[in-house]
Amino acid sequence: MRKKYIGESFDDFLKKEGIFEDVTDTAVKRVLAFQILEAMKQKHLSKVEMAQRMTTSRAALDRLLEPDNDSVTLETLKKAAAVLGRKIKLELV
Repeated sequence: MRKKYIGESFDDFLKKEGIFEDVTDTAVKRVLAFQILEAMKQKHLSKVEMAQRMTTSRAALDRLLEPDNDSVTLETLKKAAAVLGRKIKLELV
């Protein structure tokens, strides 16, 4: 057998199923939530303290940290990044 892989790529499969965008959005949100939680752990910040420093509610922070909740605003992400000493990097590809 000459081909190393047989069949289509996973991205092609997701596109064919019509779920590529949804799956990609969920993956990005999960990574962001994970990164924020890890940064909070490194800085020894509780959720209550993080929310206070962001000048937001604990419920808003919980939405940000919930991997499957994609109703997060860019402003909330920027506040979280600032508290953690990080920056948000967005790009069109």
